[in-house]
Amino acid sequence: MKKSIASYVIVSLTICVLLFVSLSSNKAIDSTKYSTEGLVLNYTVSQNAETEPSDLALLTSNKSYSPYLGKSFVGFKEALAFKESRGDYFTVNSFGYLGKYQFGKETLKLIGVYDSDQFLNNPELQEKAFIANAERNKWILRRDIRNFVGKKINGILITESGILAAAHLAGAGSVKNYLRSSGTDVFADAFGTTIEYYMKKFSGYDTSFLKPNRKAKATSV
Repeated sequence: MKKSIASYVIVSLTICVLLFVSLSSNKAIDSTKYSTEGLVLNYTVSQNAETEPSDLALLTSNKSYSPYLGKSFVGFKEALAFKESRGDYFTVNSFGYLGKYQFGKETLKLIGVYDSDQFLNNPELQEKAFIANAERNKWILRRDIRNFVGKKINGILITESGILAAAHLAGAGSVKNYLRSSGTDVFADAFGTTIEYYMKKFSGYDTSFLKPNRKAKATSV
């Protein structure tokens, strides 16, 4: 028994000495030997502690989680992209609409994009096109945003993000007609998706990042 206790004491002292030598050494650590390459890093940052799983729940669960985008601007554009194309930059639908955000060729011309093949194969240009088109629509609809946000039409709360999403679907003119007709002029696309559906589905996102810009253009890289 005494021999076992002595062995434990010796091992403990040895560990302490090694730690002391390691911590007191002036030798710089070579950080190039350490890398996260190949590791799957999954960051989850909740903005709502009451509705999101706790850290402990995340650690003890077998479920996978993706970053929480909530009602941020990135959340807005990614939700819209998922509805349009499931986020596929390289898809063309049966009506010829292109890319992640399903742009028509005529809309692209309005924001300075004339080569549809280049557009389809350039994700960065597609992201710039989304921003430019949304800023242009925000300028066209600036008075309607001021006059109708916060009101209800056909039971739908009107928000800026809902207006901009509907304009992406149907064009700014169709959104004006809907708002100014108190919801009697309801546009639907070729698939039967209506302005009202987009108004409701994409309500309440933060689109303050977008600035009204009559001359907004997407430029190629």
